[in-house]
Amino acid sequence: MQKIVLIFILSLMVISCTDETGPITSDPDDNYLSGRGVFVLNEGNFRSGNGSLSFFSYDSLKIYNHVFLDINKRPLGDIPYSMSMQGGEAYIVVNNSGKIEVVNSNDLKSIATISGIVSPRYISFINDRKAYVTSLYSDSVTILDLSANSISGYINIKRPSEAIVNINSNAYVAHWTGGNKIMVINTETNQVTDSIEVGMEPESMVIDKNEILWVLCNGGWKREYFAELIAIDTRTNTIDKRFTFPSKTDSPTCLQIDRKGEILYYINDGIRRMDINASELAPAIFIQKLNHTFYKMGINPDNDEIFITDVVDYLQKGNLLRYRNTGTFVSTMQVDIIPGGLCFKANPDTNTD
Repeated sequence: MQKIVLIFILSLMVISCTDETGPITSDPDDNYLSGRGVFVLNEGNFRSGNGSLSFFSYDSLKIYNHVFLDINKRPLGDIPYSMSMQGGEAYIVVNNSGKIEVVNSNDLKSIATISGIVSPRYISFINDRKAYVTSLYSDSVTILDLSANSISGYINIKRPSEAIVNINSNAYVAHWTGGNKIMVINTETNQVTDSIEVGMEPESMVIDKNEILWVLCNGGWKREYFAELIAIDTRTNTIDKRFTFPSKTDSPTCLQIDRKGEILYYINDGIRRMDINASELAPAIFIQKLNHTFYKMGINPDNDEIFITDVVDYLQKGNLLRYRNTGTFVSTMQVDIIPGGLCFKANPDTNTD
């Protein structure tokens, strides 16, 4: 009898430590996409057209790979780079294919394809009718008409663009490759109204609870400059704080913020985190990279869980790593080649704490 009880307890321990399974290919008619989860944009090999989309479901605790292909019966394209949701639709920005795939956010079925965008990187929704799209190689930000899912115009900012965030009536656009400025666009007039000089190559941005814009500047790929983390007051468009990384070998990327807008996270030889009121950069590593190759990171806006993509060697299939907001490791799930950007799908009717 004691042996039976012991075996039962060991079985429960194994089950409780193995939350997720994968990879899984599901029947396209399944409703696993209708619940909470996180999409993973697998970039694939450059010019190979083998980019794909994975989905981790909080409801089933499973990973589903190649979901766009399974549902729409065609490949996603070359370098899917970012993804955002607006009004029941998801916009998948496919960089090297020069397009945005518009799909239903609950079943991923295709609604429209917006083509003809030069090297798109990120999309920012200004309102329910208009969005801006940044470009790696064009000097203009593309304006989208969301009601028609088409291009309605351009804003010439005279430089390529990368990260973009908007608050109140301003959009802040980072000039990343070889640049050191944040361009300010009035979203009512679609006109450039200001520029803010920051560090070399502003790579990612977030806005905190006090409407402060945080800009992570990686110092340039040749490491000629020190990386910097800069805080900008969006009420005055002036620099409020400036933190300089101690070594030119520091290469911070992928700035993120928690759901309350109080804690910053970024990748720099592991995951670092710091309070927005801190007087210095994060001195210690919060999550060790160990044998992983961290690429992108996302903070779940429902429960602050941390998801990190591990590209391994940029050739074989990578992994999605899941951590509690305490830094405790939960699980690893295999996805596809070069897993990159993350997009969270929340269920407003469900309490995820």
